[in-house]
Amino acid sequence: MGYERLEPSKPRGSVTTTTTSPPAPNQHQETTNRTRKKLLVSSIILAFTLIIAAAIFAGIRTQVKSSQHVPGLARKPSQAISKTCKLTRFPELCVDSLMNFPGSLAASSSKDLIHVTVNMTLHHFSHALYSSSAFSYLDMPPRVRSAYDSCLELLDDSVDALSRALSSVVTSGTQAKPQDVTTWLSTALTNHDTCEEGFDGVDDGGVKNQMTAALKNLSELVSNCLAIFAANGDGDGNDFAGVPIQNRRLLEVKEEDKFPRWVEERRERELLEMPVSQIQADIIVSKDGNGTCKTISEAIKKAPEHSTRRTIIYVKAGRYEENILKVGRKKINLMFVGDGKGKTVISGGKSIFDNITTFHTATFAATGAGFIARDITFQNWAGPEKHQAVALRIGADHAVIYRCNIIGYQDTLYVHSNRQFFRECDIYGTVDFIFGNAAVVLQNCSIYARKPMAFQKNTITAQNRKDPNQNTGISIHASRVLAAGDLQTYLATNNTNGTVQTYLGRPWKLFSRTVYMLSYIGNHVHTRGWLEWNTTFALDTLYYGEYLNTGPGSALVQRVNWPGYRVINSTAEANRFTVAEFIYGSSWLPSTGVSFLAGLNI
Repeated sequence: MGYERLEPSKPRGSVTTTTTSPPAPNQHQETTNRTRKKLLVSSIILAFTLIIAAAIFAGIRTQVKSSQHVPGLARKPSQAISKTCKLTRFPELCVDSLMNFPGSLAASSSKDLIHVTVNMTLHHFSHALYSSSAFSYLDMPPRVRSAYDSCLELLDDSVDALSRALSSVVTSGTQAKPQDVTTWLSTALTNHDTCEEGFDGVDDGGVKNQMTAALKNLSELVSNCLAIFAANGDGDGNDFAGVPIQNRRLLEVKEEDKFPRWVEERRERELLEMPVSQIQADIIVSKDGNGTCKTISEAIKKAPEHSTRRTIIYVKAGRYEENILKVGRKKINLMFVGDGKGKTVISGGKSIFDNITTFHTATFAATGAGFIARDITFQNWAGPEKHQAVALRIGADHAVIYRCNIIGYQDTLYVHSNRQFFRECDIYGTVDFIFGNAAVVLQNCSIYARKPMAFQKNTITAQNRKDPNQNTGISIHASRVLAAGDLQTYLATNNTNGTVQTYLGRPWKLFSRTVYMLSYIGNHVHTRGWLEWNTTFALDTLYYGEYLNTGPGSALVQRVNWPGYRVINSTAEANRFTVAEFIYGSSWLPSTGVSFLAGLNI
């Protein structure tokens, strides 16, 4: 396919034939206090996790049938283990790992083994986090340090996700909120992949080899958890190309009200529509000093951890450019309110040319659950020549991005993991500019392809679902796929749409999944619609669909004929990618108060 990207953490080609060499490495800032703190926190996490897991395991043993193992006799997998592991993609590892984990032989059924398998996987992730933290004091080149720090953060988040999954399957049974458990397992798998990919292309063998050893088999273990849970945990099944039927209850919206009629929390319901002047902010950010803080980073620091109520941070109009802006996992239920698109601007220029991973290039990142942003512009101004340069990265569960601009070139919007909803946003980019492995719906958004570098092709999406049991994918619903002003001018000047080609997406991973439904598609989109990643890779395992789209670029006659591509003709099939069935599961979206369409109807 020509040029392969420089960034090793995400081996995705830039769809171009030009080659650019990165500048000499710049020293990546990393303080000793930070690494020591991470090591201490990691150790505490491990100790706490092992205590909780041991307590849960003790409870599990009382729930399953007792099957005494006689010491000295050769062990054989039980009938339950043999039967269960046949359901997985890695059956040999499944048998070996369960045979070596206490309590597995006592399980009498696949459902009993769900608890044991998640518990075992949690132990492996906790051990990986602990062992990885042990060499945080090593001297590392900037690029290696960036990959290493990403891994520590992602492993920490995975331990938390797996802990929640284990708690759910033990205390509530497998029929309680199966979409939550599937989401957390999917997130742990995505985190692991992001961690591993950070070391792709890194020459320093010491740290890379130690991390490779620490991460061994983690991906396969989570995959096995997903397979076992999919077969036993979801009473409705998971039968349609990996699309979960999460909640069959129809969500009704009154015509006279933009919000669902069953939303009870009036303050939450009105918060996203309320004028800024009427919002009682907890923290006010103002560059002129007429607020609580002068910087956004200071506001994030002031916000409480693990808050059960919404914390509102009002960011007044202005351009804010700060080195690191991240809402961490412990900062939950934060809502950022700006003065409007183009007025409150959070900008940055980090790129992989700064010797950091794509994960660390984000101008703004959020992983704290319940994150909301409204009326803000997120921008990465690094430019197309700097390749991967993220404007906004979201890994927060139950995240809502409303009436925001997200502006960049390559890799603009990183929908990394968990469940996300974007409404009335304008997203600008060139190569793979909406990418990641969240379960995400973009609704009533405008998606603008910009003029890329010479010989590049625009690709709107690059979805990286790795496992068929992950409940992830990109759903673009009731939106507009347009050419930005610079691309419009270029195409008009060259009097042809063939000069710069724009595609709806390409498959980053084997089970990539993306759909466009009831959306307008402009004539800048190539008649084939979709682009190969590398010859025949993933063409028979991906799921790419189009449903009743309009506009000159929506014609289906010359679309690709890949086995995994389909023109969706069934309303039932299309419904599986709506807010109601694809991301609603836990009834989380109504509490945010954001306007949304639950089903297909416009």
